[in-house]
Amino acid sequence: MTTREHDTSVYEQVQASSEFQELKRRFRAWTFPMTVAFLAWYLLYVVLSAWARDFMGIKLLGNINVALVFGLLQFVSTFWIAWAYARHAEKKLDPIADKLRHEVEEKTQ
Repeated sequence: MTTREHDTSVYEQVQASSEFQELKRRFRAWTFPMTVAFLAWYLLYVVLSAWARDFMGIKLLGNINVALVFGLLQFVSTFWIAWAYARHAEKKLDPIADKLRHEVEEKTQ
C-alpha cells in the first residue's frame, strides 16, 4: 500500500464518520440561512434604490437620507455576520474540527 492510497482511505474514513457529517450539518445550518438573509437584505437595498427613490431620498438628519443609512447598514451587517460566524465556529465547529484533525494526524503518522 502506498502512502497516497493510505492517506486517501484515512480521509475517506473521516468523511464517512458521524462527526464529520455533524460538522457539515452545523456549518450548513448556520451558513445557508445567513447567506440567504444577507442576500435578501442586499437585494432589498438595491431594489429600493432603483424603484423607491422617493423613499430612499427622505432626509433623516441634515443631508443624511435613508439610502445613506441603508448603505452604511450594509457594512454593519457584513461585519456583524463575520463576528457572529466567528463565534459560531468557535463554539460549534472548532471542537469537532480539532477532534477530526487530531484523529487524521494520528492515523497518517
